[in-house]
Amino acid sequence: MFDDIAGKTALVTGASSGLGLHFAELLADHGAKVLLAARRADALDVACAAITAKGGSAEPVVLDVSDAQSVMTATSGRSIDILINNAGISIAKRAMDVGETDWDDVIDTNLKGSFLVAQAVARQMRDSGRPGAIVNIASILGLRVAGNLSVYAASKAASIQMTKALAVEWARHSIRVNALCPGYIETDLNRDFFATEDGQALIRRIPQRRLGQPDDLDGALLLLCSDAGRYITGAALAVDGGHLVSSL
Repeated sequence: MFDDIAGKTALVTGASSGLGLHFAELLADHGAKVLLAARRADALDVACAAITAKGGSAEPVVLDVSDAQSVMTATSGRSIDILINNAGISIAKRAMDVGETDWDDVIDTNLKGSFLVAQAVARQMRDSGRPGAIVNIASILGLRVAGNLSVYAASKAASIQMTKALAVEWARHSIRVNALCPGYIETDLNRDFFATEDGQALIRRIPQRRLGQPDDLDGALLLLCSDAGRYITGAALAVDGGHLVSSL
């Protein structure tokens, strides 16, 4: 079903670790030439080496998504068919304790950064006359909220609305833009928390009574990147074990 991904070039931001690296490995496994983008050159080199060791095609791209010049340098002259806008950060603080720098850091990465990269990639897609797929990695926290994550939730809600606006504008260029909204996915960064009493209580509120695993996102991501999803644009697809529809 996803054979058309083979031979295409995919740029994945925030790809040095976590979900970004998982998405890059997934697309490489399906035959894409993957550009792994992040700020840490050493981590990118390790990630690319692991993909190529398995027979995949991977190239490191040092990129700060919040810096327009860095985005221009990283995307210039490249023919990109698929963009996974995954780079993102979160700051857990009570809203009254959030500083201006906290706000700027999250919004610059999660919202401004996603826009800058999508804009740069969409321009070269349009100029080359090739169709393309852009997937913005949002969150269920862009659709509902949780405590102490006001800035992150605001950035992801804005990302979803931005996705819809870009989908409308760029459909005429055969560029599809969608948002993937993961629920709580187990990673190295959150595993210790979910082992605590508070973490276990949160898991019990998920209708499936379990955390998601990175590969639970695979089908949705491949759908939005491939011709299997060719009539899907402007969507915000939640993959959350039913968390969004659980009772308040």
